[in-house]
Amino acid sequence: MNALENWFCATSFWRRLTQNKLLPWIVSGSSLGDHVLEVGSGPGAATPELKRLVPRVTSIEYSHAFAVGLAIDPHAASSQVVQGDASTLPFADASFSAAVAILMLHHLRSPELQNRAFIEILRVVRPGGVFLAFEIQDGRLQRAIHRHSTFVPVAPASLPARLSAVGFARVNVDVRFGGFRVRAYKDSIADEGRENMRRLHDCSSPPLERP
Repeated sequence: MNALENWFCATSFWRRLTQNKLLPWIVSGSSLGDHVLEVGSGPGAATPELKRLVPRVTSIEYSHAFAVGLAIDPHAASSQVVQGDASTLPFADASFSAAVAILMLHHLRSPELQNRAFIEILRVVRPGGVFLAFEIQDGRLQRAIHRHSTFVPVAPASLPARLSAVGFARVNVDVRFGGFRVRAYKDSIADEGRENMRRLHDCSSPPLERP
């Protein structure tokens, strides 16, 4: 992130906008369960409100400075903060009831890393859990804001196919002026079906010959 992004994301304006407008829209109509993974928390604009909505919040943030700052932020008290990479999440399978990512995906350096993050989020969310995200679309203004920063925009029309390809189900993308909301579920039935297909493939594969 560049200096402009670092400054803006830490402002009280962005915190209020996230907590009062953006996050309520992102989570509306979804059940977050009891333990939310916040992917790419930044300085923690959404963290206090997530903490109010669910009993447990775990935040993972790539920036060391942001992770340290959030860990000592009294507004995010009792939340667990981990420094790490969204494409290699340091959590066990099925650890969370939901995952939320606000303006995180476009900071991953390639579509391949974005897809890897999708796979990792699917892995750590429990069957029946939900993945919610908010992103901005591509444009001249967005590229100007992200000058000297990583900006790999995600085309909203591509997400149903991309998320379904890694195993998510019931993918919904809601586009509005300024950005779009994504909702996708880890379907327990689909998860069982994929596991059965894997086992069938393993059983039908010829044994390797010993040298």
